[in-house]
Amino acid sequence: MIRAPKDFWSGLMFLAVGVAAFVIARGYPMGTATRMGPAYFPIVLSALLALIGLVVLVRSFIVPGERIVGFAWRPLAYVTVSTLLFGALVRGGGLVVSLLVLTLLSAWASRHFTWRAAIALAIGLTIFSVAVFLKALGLPMPVLGSWLGG
Repeated sequence: MIRAPKDFWSGLMFLAVGVAAFVIARGYPMGTATRMGPAYFPIVLSALLALIGLVVLVRSFIVPGERIVGFAWRPLAYVTVSTLLFGALVRGGGLVVSLLVLTLLSAWASRHFTWRAAIALAIGLTIFSVAVFLKALGLPMPVLGSWLGG
C-alpha cells in the first residue's frame, strides 16, 4: 500500500526519466573517467537519477507522507515554455539571451517570485555559465548570437 503518494509519483517520474536517459545514452561511446566519451556524463547522471527515483519510490511504501491535493499546471507550463525558448534562442540570441529568458520565465513560475531575486539569479547564472561552459570548458556556443552581432 502506498503511504506517501507524492513520493510515489515523484520516485516513479525520476526512475522513468533516469531509465529513459540511460537507454538513449547507451548508444554512444562511453570512454573512461580520464577520457570521457559522449555517453559518460549522461549515463552517470541518469543512473544517479534512476537510483534516487528507486529510493524515493521504495520509501513511499514505508514512510507516511502527504497526499496529492492538486497539480501545478501553471508552473509546469512556465518551466516547459522557458526550456523550449532556451533551445530556440540559444543559436540566434546566444547563451546570454537564452539563459536570461530561461531563468526569468521559469522563476516567474514560483509563487515566491520577485523581480529583484529573479534578475539577480539570472545575472549570476549567466555569468557562471559563460565562465564555466564557454571559457573553462570551451564549448562551441555563442556568448551573443548572430541576432546581436556575436
